[in-house]
Formats: sequence, structure tokens, C-alpha cells
Amino acid sequence: MQIAVCVKQIPDPATPYELDPETHFVVRPEDQIMDETDTYGVEVALQLAETTEGTVTLFSMGPTGTQQGIRRALATGADKAVIVDDPALKGSDALTTAKVLAAAIAREGFDLVITGTESTDGYTGVVPQQLAELLNIPSLTFAKRVDVTEDGSVRIERQTTAGYDVVEASTPALISVTSGVVEPRYPNFKGIMAAKKKPVDTVTAADLGISPSANQTIRSVEPVASREAGELVVDDGTGFERIVALLEETKVI
Repeated sequence: MQIAVCVKQIPDPATPYELDPETHFVVRPEDQIMDETDTYGVEVALQLAETTEGTVTLFSMGPTGTQQGIRRALATGADKAVIVDDPALKGSDALTTAKVLAAAIAREGFDLVITGTESTDGYTGVVPQQLAELLNIPSLTFAKRVDVTEDGSVRIERQTTAGYDVVEASTPALISVTSGVVEPRYPNFKGIMAAKKKPVDTVTAADLGISPSANQTIRSVEPVASREAGELVVDDGTGFERIVALLEETKVI
């Protein structure tokens, strides 16, 4: 089984970052980590590849940088990576991102596409569904468990507020997985050394036949307002009256 996994390199949330004073976009450093939500997708892909004797190819859009995040995923067992790095794609919206990733995945070929539910620096949550539509394949979303059946179909347990649904589709298909679906593995020394020799292809939008057109514009950025101190009530035996009054003011009761 040929498995494609969408991953994203993002600035380390624990590291201070800057905004471009003109565009207000994040100035992405050379060193970026892989989005934590994507580590679960990579692990699901690796487990499926082990059971189906398949391959895992990573697909990412954004500045290549030092490839820190990509190399980490390769060190855990992925076979190769394709990075779409093009300044013309800066500020792309979700649909443009999906079009670029779909073109890259289609060019390489696939049986199964695996994604996270959403990136932690974008939070649109629509790219997986857009990808499936562009690739004309079924979309199995919010998977908390993934299995491959004897006939090659994929079956998931889709997480819901009340439990889970069992959803099945033939391949090719796309699966978006939730955080915590599996326990991501850590790269060992052997994997880290092997990752240095694994192929990482860098392509542009033009190489994929994509003409960037739908870009986002950030008009302004303002700091979050300071948090105000709460009201301190000294209970002299009638404190409950103030609580009831506050609940009535907020229309809770």
C-alpha cells in the first residue's frame, strides 16, 4: 500500500517568534518542528505500512528551512518526503493549500492519504475534506482507530460526541485522524542516521501546474487585552445573594 501523509512544519510554539511588520505574517525561522497533530498521522501510516508491506511518503507545503520537522518524521520510519517550497504560496488560504497538496500527491501516486484534523497554526479544519474532493476519493474523518480489511478496504471508528461510528470505504481514500489515536514513536539513533540518506524532493507550484491565486491578507494585528481582576466578595453570611445576582446578570438563571 502506497500511503501519503500530509505534514506541516511550524515554528516551535515554545520559542518566541516575530511578525512581519508589513504583512503581519509569522516570520518562519529556519528551524521548524513538525506540527504535533501530524505526528499521529505519521504513526498511523507507519503502522499500516508495516502490516501491508507498504511505503510512507510525506507531503508538506511551506518553507523548507533546515527540514528539522521532516527529518524527524523520516527518522521514525517514513520512506521519503516531498516539500512544496515556493515564495508565491506565502499566505495561501486553505483551498490553495489543498490544491497544491493534491497535485503533489496525485503526481507521486497513492492508495491512501492520511492527515491530521487541523494544523495548530491555522485551525481551519477543512483541508482534509478539500483534499478528498480534489482527489475524487472518499473522506473518512475524525478517525480514532484505523484498520485495513482483508479485501484492502479501510475501516475507521469515527469519534463523535456520543461515542463513535464505524465507517468503511474502499481505497483509494483519505483518512483524517484525531490526536491521541495512537502513541507516536520516537526516532532512535539508527533511524536518525538513516533519515539523512532518505530522499527529500523540493518542488514549486509551477512544477505542479498550480498558479497561486487565492491568498489571505491580514489587515492588522492587536495584542490581547489584559485580563482584568475578578470581583472579590467577602462573605458575611449573605455572600450567596451576590452569587445569585451575578448568575441573574449573566442570564444563567
